[in-house]
Amino acid sequence: MSSLNLDDFTDLIERPDGGVRRDAEEHRARLVVPPGSLGRLDDLGEWLAAAQSSVPVRPVERPRVVLFAGDHGIAGREVSARPAGTAVELVRDVLEGGRPVSVLARRLDVPVRVVDMALDCDPASLPEDVVRHRVRRGSGSIDVEDALTLEEAEAAFRAGMAVADEEADSGTDLVVLGDISVGGTTAAGTLVAALCGTDASVVTGRGGLAIDDLAWMRKCAAIRDALRRARPVLGDQLRLLATVGGADLTAMTGFLLQSAVRKLPVLLDGVVTAACALVAQRVAFRAPDWWLASHASGEPGQAKALDRMALEPVLPRGVAVGEGAGALLALPLVRAAAALAAELPVRQELVKDA
Repeated sequence: MSSLNLDDFTDLIERPDGGVRRDAEEHRARLVVPPGSLGRLDDLGEWLAAAQSSVPVRPVERPRVVLFAGDHGIAGREVSARPAGTAVELVRDVLEGGRPVSVLARRLDVPVRVVDMALDCDPASLPEDVVRHRVRRGSGSIDVEDALTLEEAEAAFRAGMAVADEEADSGTDLVVLGDISVGGTTAAGTLVAALCGTDASVVTGRGGLAIDDLAWMRKCAAIRDALRRARPVLGDQLRLLATVGGADLTAMTGFLLQSAVRKLPVLLDGVVTAACALVAQRVAFRAPDWWLASHASGEPGQAKALDRMALEPVLPRGVAVGEGAGALLALPLVRAAAALAAELPVRQELVKDA
């Protein structure tokens, strides 16, 4: 029996301050550029002001990319274009600066943090600060077995909460959240299909490194089989994550919920973060107000999850590569929205009347 009571999050998570958002809207109406003329930037500035509880909004000065990493046993069914158990290669490339997220983060001057939750490798082969939260080596093949034990799921969930606390305590003011996984989109598709009550074919995408038609059919069958195992545990979100999630997805869910508790805004990346957000919404219905959907990755599971949470992507056409790259692309828009809301002058006639 788990000692983790997810129901506590319902009471702990508050919505961003509605009064502050109204103040931000009133402030926006007084600026020299008419309301609506900046398009989505107006909404982003008001969202950020409410999250910060500040009018005018403060600049985003200490963002951080946080990537949860893990291998999924379901990748052994050849549902991914990458061989099973090779997520560690992607992690090394990120750490060495050779992945899209690394290049973008370097250009935007945003630090990248990788958190190994279940990579299928010797932990001694990676830096200690990467592996210190690891729960296990790889996750189970969710079509025939649980991804985790319930005890491992609780440990992963608590690890995600701890990472959120570490980021909030260190002064991070916005998180760009992503994953590094092989097989993760299959687990994510299963979670989305289970929570939205839909068939496997509706949520099965091609993945970051696109798969061919035969692999897509294998992936669809894997999600179908995993769905049969997920449906009996839909009422228990932690057990659901243990059954068909994985250590990285479970940790991300805990991270999202604890970030909302700590009033730390988060940019969601692709289908994996969207699936975790959907699970988190089931735990605490106010939590999505603290998250921003950064881009539409083209994955049908992501579109289904975002629609269920009423989150509209900032970028209508993003990237499929994952690893937080798409979410990082939206960061300059959020920063631009904050700068415009804070620095545009008030209309001259209003200044004279004051």
